[in-house]
Amino acid sequence: MFVDSHCHLNYPKLVERQAEVLANARAAGVSTMLNISTRAAEWDAVIGTAEREPDVWASVGIHPHDADTHEDIETAMLVEKSRHPKVIGIGETGLDFFYDKSDRDRQRASFRRHIAAARETGLPLIVHSREAEADTAAILGEEMGKGAFTGVLHCFTASTDLARKMLDLGLYISLSGIVTFKNAGDLRDTARMIPHDRLLVETDSPFLAPIPNRGKPCEPAFVADTARFLANELAMPTADLARITTDNFFNLFTKAKP
Repeated sequence: MFVDSHCHLNYPKLVERQAEVLANARAAGVSTMLNISTRAAEWDAVIGTAEREPDVWASVGIHPHDADTHEDIETAMLVEKSRHPKVIGIGETGLDFFYDKSDRDRQRASFRRHIAAARETGLPLIVHSREAEADTAAILGEEMGKGAFTGVLHCFTASTDLARKMLDLGLYISLSGIVTFKNAGDLRDTARMIPHDRLLVETDSPFLAPIPNRGKPCEPAFVADTARFLANELAMPTADLARITTDNFFNLFTKAKP
């Protein structure tokens, strides 16, 4: 059985056929999905899907792309919303200096508010980082010094150096379908150095469909393809990788129940 540790079931291309998408996932052996929110307007719908589906969980957070339009989202609001029994993580949050859709200082401030919520609630932080390695590492390191928290760097595509820094902070690393892409040799090298007890897999659906599904809207069922590919890279049976990443998910997201 597989876990999709990061998907967007309420995004276009999935929400219109959500029942079919969930059925496909279950048929592919995906037993658990974490439905991620990226803006406040999504929170109720994302949580609502988790309320209806016993194998779906939810997060609350503001994507760095939306930091400019969510300056009013304070730590207390994240904490309050996370009291819902199906909310198991804070995010996604972080920094995106590739698209720069929001002011960088506002991204940093939002990131810190989410970290404070993760620390206060004990729920894992779900981190997005693109072209922002130095700032991501600096903020996480500074904030960890103020008090411990747990988390995962999702859809990891950064350097091995950043991976080591995240691991040193106690964070997990999640790999998406990008690891199957032909030009992702450096990422596969990084994957081989991640300790097995810190590794997660995800789809980030509806984005980044893995080989052999390139060109299709990604969906949680495809996490099985990523897992099979990664298991081959790590020279282990797929069943072992499935068990390891499933155990890791529940070790990190302790509020969730198998």
